[in-house]
Amino acid sequence: MKLFEPATLGALPLSNRIVMAPLTRTRAGEAGIPNDLLVEHYRQRAGLGLIVTEGTWPVQEGRSYPGQPGIETDEQIAGWRRVADAVHAEGGTIVMQLMHGGRVSHTDISQTPRIVAPSAIAAPGETHTATGKAAMPVPHALTTDEVQDAVQGFVQAARNAIAAGLDGVEVHGANGYLVHEFMSPVSNTRTDQYGGSPENRARFAVEVTTAVAEAIGEDRTGIRLSPEHGIQGVIEDDPADVHATYTAVAEGLAPLGLAFIDVLHADPTGELVQHIRRTARAPFVANSGFSSLTTRDEAIALVDGGHADAVGVGRAAIANPDLAHRWEHDAELNEPRPEFFYGQGAEGYTDYPTLAEVRTPVA
Repeated sequence: MKLFEPATLGALPLSNRIVMAPLTRTRAGEAGIPNDLLVEHYRQRAGLGLIVTEGTWPVQEGRSYPGQPGIETDEQIAGWRRVADAVHAEGGTIVMQLMHGGRVSHTDISQTPRIVAPSAIAAPGETHTATGKAAMPVPHALTTDEVQDAVQGFVQAARNAIAAGLDGVEVHGANGYLVHEFMSPVSNTRTDQYGGSPENRARFAVEVTTAVAEAIGEDRTGIRLSPEHGIQGVIEDDPADVHATYTAVAEGLAPLGLAFIDVLHADPTGELVQHIRRTARAPFVANSGFSSLTTRDEAIALVDGGHADAVGVGRAAIANPDLAHRWEHDAELNEPRPEFFYGQGAEGYTDYPTLAEVRTPVA
């Protein structure tokens, strides 16, 4: 079965084709510095073919959640170096997801004077600050010049990730955060070169990814997309517009020769997703999760059926640090405990047993 065979995505060697999806876990403390818990969490999962870290903010203004890690300060870089060293010592490959949260934040979280977005339109609903729930604020609409500053924030963060010893980066262009906010006509009502037409709304994603690839190497750069996901107020419900926008994104990415494109969509074998794959001309990571768990059988079918080069897995990777071994041997799985997905301690984070521990009788 190809799922359990090695692969190479750009400069990234994978021991198998199971990818740990980026998973927000909020364990990095107030200063956003990876600590012993993060080191152990990622070390335990080094047997997966590729680890994509939780969304990590490139600049303080882009922080979305309390406890989310950053890659801006020397202390954060040093913390991530410990993570990378631990994963590499176990033979693993790890890339950092760079996530600017855009309007999905609050000044009480970012501890900055403002939060930013393509347009001055608040995300719907509330967010959780350190002192409780708060309405999503109206963001500052980035000026044309400030858009370029945001691009450079991603570039410096990518350089910092490589300096920390990670093997590459994934630009977060999905799930309603800054890059994705530019793509939707609902969250982006700009009238400059970054708004209006699908091609203009695709421009920021292409510029960020191009600049990151130039800084650290295209063979160490990937991007995550989530067309039609409809999350956090970034609505994409016009099929013709979606097709045009993501065609523009994929066409802009195609010349780069990226390490991979990672697409979250409920129908990874469908025409839209496969069109993005064909057009972007990069190794393809499929992820059908979010509303339902990705199963072993589905992952095998996606890779063996030629629909993907690798498969991203979320909750099963949370609950099973040795997921690749368990799936390869079709062994029983630990059940995820969602009540501990977000927290501060080891419970539900680093205390899931391996198969060997489960099967070893207690003395």
